[in-house]
Amino acid sequence: MNKQPSSRLLSLDILRGITIAGMIMVNNPGSWGNIYAPLGHAEWIGLTPTDLVFPFFMFIMGISTYMSLRKFEFKLSGAVVWKIVRRTIVIFAIGLAIAWFGLTMRDYHQLGETSMPFFERLGTAMWNFDRIRILGVMPRLAICYGVAAFVSLLVKHKYIPHIVIATLLAYFVVLLTGKGFEFSEENIVSVIDRAILGANHMYHDSGLAFDPEGLLSTIPSICHVLIGVFCGGLIMRTKDNAVRMQNLFIAGTILTFAGLLLEYGCPISKKIWSPTFVLTTCGLAASSLALLIWIIDIKGHKKWSRFFEAFGINPLFMYVLGAVLSILIGNIYLTYEGEIMTLKGMVYNEWLVPLFKDKTFASLIFALLFVGINWIVGYILYKKKIYIKI
Repeated sequence: MNKQPSSRLLSLDILRGITIAGMIMVNNPGSWGNIYAPLGHAEWIGLTPTDLVFPFFMFIMGISTYMSLRKFEFKLSGAVVWKIVRRTIVIFAIGLAIAWFGLTMRDYHQLGETSMPFFERLGTAMWNFDRIRILGVMPRLAICYGVAAFVSLLVKHKYIPHIVIATLLAYFVVLLTGKGFEFSEENIVSVIDRAILGANHMYHDSGLAFDPEGLLSTIPSICHVLIGVFCGGLIMRTKDNAVRMQNLFIAGTILTFAGLLLEYGCPISKKIWSPTFVLTTCGLAASSLALLIWIIDIKGHKKWSRFFEAFGINPLFMYVLGAVLSILIGNIYLTYEGEIMTLKGMVYNEWLVPLFKDKTFASLIFALLFVGINWIVGYILYKKKIYIKI
């Protein structure tokens, strides 16, 4: 058997780390009412820097999936099937647990206004399964990983572009015929999610049950991971980083231009995960990785990237850590100068806003401080060479 070309790419870890740090930052401003425009999602149609972080991570997950399954020579076996199924279930379950924990904390404090005894209040807050959001970032990652991994095992990789194109075309037809580009209750994306999941188990946007990580829009998001798998092949079939960079840059340019040109007939929208959103964000992700390969792996400029490496080596753990800490600081109540407020509210309103005299800038500083707190944990794991696999 020929020895496989190896080589771990530091640039891949760094892009993964930048993405995770970016996800944590944009999810944790000091105040959602005071954020800079680039740090917020597009309201419906359009693309902001914040809209890139989640799809970038999914693209990177596709590359990592290729590298992982390559060890099994892409052959179906009991071991590899169990690995995929177990990882899919664990990631999905963690996502559900985070949603449950956040809802429990909110319900517990809302029930504090009643005279309910402690254990009855806690039990009532914990029994919230009739309202828990089923899908979200982690569940979507789980589904996309599981489906893309099995496709990678069962289909010749040269056919992956055909699967992606056919899937995106079919999804575009569904959107076009089902009012998919309208933000309304008649939107096919919302209709299907409400019919299968139920409105109580969905994210609500401006009073409408519309889940940006819903079931129907998960179908095109699988294409993100599949494109990542295909690009993983472009990377791993050679040891030459210059060739890797060139291949990725070509793929990225083609995808980006295709997405931007087709936008005239198919608007870019993260909330419905439109086909042009898939093409454009995958293209930008591939080009970004090509640039980092040139900077880090070819030119050797690595010192600046150490901060992000702590996020990149334990990505899912760091994301979960950020989510749990975010829930805690937003639901731990303290008495400060005679007023009851959350820990987050105290830090932002009582410390940062008076210090910086600008609510929006203070909100950004809060987000950066929160990223820094998470980084400390990640750096400790990094220095101790502890890798937490999910």
